[in-house]
Amino acid sequence: MAVGMLSVFVVGMVLVLGAARVGAALLGRARAETAADAAALAAADALALGAPAEQAAADAGAAAADNDARLVDCRCDGPVVVVTVEVAVPVVGRVARVVASAEVRGLVVPGP
Repeated sequence: MAVGMLSVFVVGMVLVLGAARVGAALLGRARAETAADAAALAAADALALGAPAEQAAADAGAAAADNDARLVDCRCDGPVVVVTVEVAVPVVGRVARVVASAEVRGLVVPGP
């Protein structure tokens, strides 16, 4: 009887720990998606205001850092920005990597 109860307890704990890891991974992915979107929009905003690609990339990095993420790559090809962002997921021991893009449409404010 005691062995049966112990088995049920062990199986229950394994399921709870597995659910916690899956939840942490999903939360990490959502955080990475938010950071990537913010970084892409920040870079596109800089380009729309006439900033050079280097400044747009710096703004993307700052937006990613504000969201506890790390900017891995930022490509500014004309009016299109593509960023790659990573967020650490400590419970799982991995990183969530997300790619996001934004495009500048319409009038662009000329540079100084």
